[in-house]
Amino acid sequence: MSNNEQPKQASAHTKAKNSTVTPPSDAGDFDRAKRGFIASLPTGRITDAAGRMVADVNRYDFIRAGGPAPETVNPSLWRHAQLNAHHGLFEVADGVWQVRGYDISNITFIKGTEGWVVIDPLTTEATARASYDLITAQLGHRPVTAVIYTHSHADHFGGVLGVTTQAEVDAGKCRVIAPIGFLHETVGENVIAGPAMGRRATYQFGPLLPAGPTGHVDCGLGNSVPLGPPGLIAPTEDITFTGEELLVDGVRVIFQLTPETEAPAEMNFFFPDHGWLCMAENCSHTMHNLVPIRGALVRNSLKWSKYIDESIELFAADTKILFTSHNWPRWGNEDLHQFLIQQRDLYKWIHDQTMRLANQGFTPLEIAATLELPDEFKANDHTSGYYGDLVHNSKAVYQRYLSWYDGNPSNLNKLPPTEVGKRYVDLAGGADALIAKAQKAFDEGDYRWVTELLNHLVFADPTNTSARHLQADALEQLGYQAESSTFRNAYLMGAQELRLGPPAPAPIAVRNRGLLLAMTIEQLFDSLSVRMKSEELGGVSLCVNWHFTDIDEKWILGISNRTLYATPGRHEKSAAATITLTRLTMLDVVTQATTFVDQITAGTISIDGDASALLEIFGKLDTITTGFAIVEP
Repeated sequence: MSNNEQPKQASAHTKAKNSTVTPPSDAGDFDRAKRGFIASLPTGRITDAAGRMVADVNRYDFIRAGGPAPETVNPSLWRHAQLNAHHGLFEVADGVWQVRGYDISNITFIKGTEGWVVIDPLTTEATARASYDLITAQLGHRPVTAVIYTHSHADHFGGVLGVTTQAEVDAGKCRVIAPIGFLHETVGENVIAGPAMGRRATYQFGPLLPAGPTGHVDCGLGNSVPLGPPGLIAPTEDITFTGEELLVDGVRVIFQLTPETEAPAEMNFFFPDHGWLCMAENCSHTMHNLVPIRGALVRNSLKWSKYIDESIELFAADTKILFTSHNWPRWGNEDLHQFLIQQRDLYKWIHDQTMRLANQGFTPLEIAATLELPDEFKANDHTSGYYGDLVHNSKAVYQRYLSWYDGNPSNLNKLPPTEVGKRYVDLAGGADALIAKAQKAFDEGDYRWVTELLNHLVFADPTNTSARHLQADALEQLGYQAESSTFRNAYLMGAQELRLGPPAPAPIAVRNRGLLLAMTIEQLFDSLSVRMKSEELGGVSLCVNWHFTDIDEKWILGISNRTLYATPGRHEKSAAATITLTRLTMLDVVTQATTFVDQITAGTISIDGDASALLEIFGKLDTITTGFAIVEP
């Protein structure tokens, strides 16, 4: 690897900027992060059943070693990374334990009458099982009698098969409790935009960055994301209203629904006999995202604030301990009450001030350049931007109300990056002249302008190595200066790919079967429709009847005006064919575990009519590949 392809050290400008950063001063955070520590995993390494590495906390020993922030890390982010680097089994209260640090999220164990009530079983089966093994080694074996999913993101349900089984759930030995809408949102959020969202997530979380002072240091919500697919067991019980109370293995729980906050389906809950409050991911020790940079539906910051206020009104007076799905707990009524108030006010402030400026005619870029987080929030770890960032969050609020368009007709139908890049290079007097201007800006520490200039040249000519390397150097310095872990990861991933290129394109691996098993027929057909190659569908008009015998559903799937449509509840007399099969067989075909031909031969699929109609539909599906370019055309 040449010197140009290696990470660089902090520039004088980055050192100067980082030297002015004042991290939050609450020493109590370090006491909270390690309070109740019992034991850690002996090796710090977690592998799956095939021996593949899933998580390795040893990669972050450079953070746990202590000492001042490296010159290549924002000192405030460094402090936060030190807090997240604590790992192991922790006693939160008499009857509550958490395993933290082996996944981006926490797994919480509540002692019930007969066994464990598990809250949020992490991202992967391997990390959840390792956590279960750790608490078992320290406190003895207890069966898992219930699992509570706080919300519909994979790092809060994906490891469920590490603590229970579908058979245990089917036998009634383990309850699975979730907010209403959980299953729909869990399967739906990542289906339509899944490939793009997954690629962009590599920039948000930085899993391909080497751990170290010039690479990956943190993910904001936790140390790092484990490697492995999520699983899923469908809920057996839905929470349908705020105030609903359940007795779960002898433990009373009162639930509060909080839809459209951090997740489309989410809930907080309170343990009234003990004074424990779980705030799910609606509160964390960081400013959260109002839309993640990987992409998602924009979250409702106004409702988010109001639900935290509702939590205060419902539960705060009687709460002794507050714990969340990420980071560390809070103890003591006065302390946690202030924590809730500050979290509530943070999301309301972002909402109100963004819209105040928007209603004065400020554009998203102008609002992001104008708003500055007040000292009241900068003073606290939990209201600083280690995961979300005010620059991005203000744009999310604007987008929710006013869309991406800033109102200026010049931006209504802009030229694509490659075309506009060529014209800017010509305007600058050629590539060499543009690079010379960018180098001057780099030498002056004006890294945002460097990336603006060179982005045009890289898109005009991605083979220009001088432009790529200088662009990478500028992105890298922005990463070293970033307080937000997601911004740092994105900048450093961009720099790495400009130097070394993006991952090699490969067909998208079929979605994890555990999630697909929960997909409805409607969601399955929707996922297929966004893969139809419109350019090959001219003049095609047909439909096929489907009968899924195991769920007794009838559907029509057809092509009309180059579009795939699906109609539930009936069959069409003029259909080219009628196909009879089970939903699970259809999933096997879609996941490429088998083919239509094999299943027809085996007799598990029957076709009455023209079998070639299937080819007209399924032969026109586009192949989606991973590793698409982001920082180049």
